[in-house]
Amino acid sequence: MARALDAARAAGAAGDVPIGAVLVGPDGVELAVAGNEREQTGDPTAHAEMLVLRRAAPALRDGWRLADCTLVVTLEPCAMCAGALVNARVGRLVFGAFDPKAGAVASLFDLVRDPRLNHRVEVVAGVEADACAAVLQDFFAGHR
Repeated sequence: MARALDAARAAGAAGDVPIGAVLVGPDGVELAVAGNEREQTGDPTAHAEMLVLRRAAPALRDGWRLADCTLVVTLEPCAMCAGALVNARVGRLVFGAFDPKAGAVASLFDLVRDPRLNHRVEVVAGVEADACAAVLQDFFAGHR
């Protein structure tokens, strides 16, 4: 989570909402790290989670299938990102702060563990939640 927090802070310094993500392979090696880049790129899908999936998948033996990978992210994923985790067959999700306004893993929906879908993601929630929330709170306090 420390690495994801660093990416979140970097995204915030660049003017984006400070959310960071890291994709870790089955051997514990970091495959990709990113912070949000929506403001920098003008791409509404440039969430940290989407960026690490895009950047890591081409280098993996199974390509887009990330069943042996863990995604670590500072904020509970939104519906778009949660859907991408299911479609990429990510094995495990670790997130920090809950998102009561847009969270699609626990807060509003549980998209990644919906039994109607063809894949379910193991979830570990609330890791370093206070530190992850503080990065967001500090960013938004400075923008009000």
